[in-house]
Amino acid sequence: MLTTPILPVPDRFRPKVPAPLREPMGLFAFLKAARANPITTWMEEHFTAPVLAGDGALGRVTVVSDPGLIRYLYVENAKNYRKDDLQRRVLAPGLGNGLLTAEDEEWRLQRRMLAPVFSARNVAGFADAMNQAGARIARRLARRDGVRVDVALEMTRTTLDVLERTIFTQGLPSDPDALGRAITRFLEAVGPIDPLDVFGVPTFVPRIGRLRARPAIRFFAEIVDALIERRRALMRGGAAPKDLLTLLLAAQDPETGKGLTDLEVKANIVTFIAAGHETTANALTWALYCLSQDPAARERLEREVDAAVAGPAGFDAEALPFAKAVVEETMRLFPPVPFLSRQAIAEDRIGRLKIPRGSIVMVAPYVLHRHKTLWEDPAAFLPERFLGAARAQIPRFSYLPFGAGPRICIGQSFSVQEAVILLAHIVRTARLDLPADHPPVTPLHRVTLRPAHGLHMDVQARRPGSGPAALARRIAQPGFVTAAGRQAP
Repeated sequence: MLTTPILPVPDRFRPKVPAPLREPMGLFAFLKAARANPITTWMEEHFTAPVLAGDGALGRVTVVSDPGLIRYLYVENAKNYRKDDLQRRVLAPGLGNGLLTAEDEEWRLQRRMLAPVFSARNVAGFADAMNQAGARIARRLARRDGVRVDVALEMTRTTLDVLERTIFTQGLPSDPDALGRAITRFLEAVGPIDPLDVFGVPTFVPRIGRLRARPAIRFFAEIVDALIERRRALMRGGAAPKDLLTLLLAAQDPETGKGLTDLEVKANIVTFIAAGHETTANALTWALYCLSQDPAARERLEREVDAAVAGPAGFDAEALPFAKAVVEETMRLFPPVPFLSRQAIAEDRIGRLKIPRGSIVMVAPYVLHRHKTLWEDPAAFLPERFLGAARAQIPRFSYLPFGAGPRICIGQSFSVQEAVILLAHIVRTARLDLPADHPPVTPLHRVTLRPAHGLHMDVQARRPGSGPAALARRIAQPGFVTAAGRQAP
């Protein structure tokens, strides 16, 4: 079921990723590899088979990559599948029982209450704040012309800046860099799969990762308590800003009028900080890396951004189709969440396969987005997949950077708009190039996907219309005079 054909182009960029396995691993080799980097455990067959089931360290696991069957799993029979115990054991200690980890009626209640917070109108209203953060990173990069920067750190700072301007407009009660480091420590600590979780050892038995994550979890709790206390005081005085935090504290269930409990508020704030910032920061980091390796795509994006009319408020994400395509293609190759797993509540069938009660059914965007039966030249970075007729031909359930069904990420439109606006500001101001001596850039799975050795790039300041293609056009104009004083023919 291939999408609209996009012929392979030999010189297009194909990011380096771990090669799929030809033979299955033994138990201990699998546990070691899954702990080090789970995306190294996928087999070649996963990238060609619509459904693949087998027994291993996690028991019976069925991996689904057929769009029609994914629709059945996430929409038509979603009530039969819940978040599996492994995910909850890993994430709940740090993120609490918020929208990401809650189940059943508790989740439905939170979803109903929080949906208005991320309405199209509210998200569009945050464009000004995103443009302000974009202008700030642009100024910072312009001042660092000729300097090598830690791109992942810069993107983290910028997405936390957006959080301060949209969710916490009174500021964070902490240094944003300290918060960014705490988020990274938390994800690095809980990201490696712990064999004790795989084998279902009771949660009271200490896990090394969770012990390492405790300082970050305490840090999150202190920040959230201070935020809530300060904001509620402002709300009582009638002077609270109309940002996402105020909306969250004031949220009510449209059916019952009930508000969120303090624990639910805290859990969702931590989720928005950790998961919300991480998604966009990683997408921007990977996008800048891919653009640095694909001159044609970068120049096309520069032309679009240079030609865009930025009003007083800045860029309009809807007026930047190629920038959005770059973001979407980046999240195809490097999805924010590499796999999504569910546990069957009752016995079921997916296609011709029997799904035992309690077994795990997995949809892996990392695999799905590179599946050879769904995408032409799946390893290549081709943003044009997401333009015009080609975009319209992509089956709905073959591209899932934010999940699908009732539990689709509530902040997806916020994240995409943010990434497009920030990318436009960065590209208009600077080119970031990968140094020749940089270690290989490969993805590391730590809850999300990030470059294994970080990403350090050289900044070259630019002015709108200063790229090679623009220069060639100026040279072609009659009367153009070169820097050496010669007139072009």
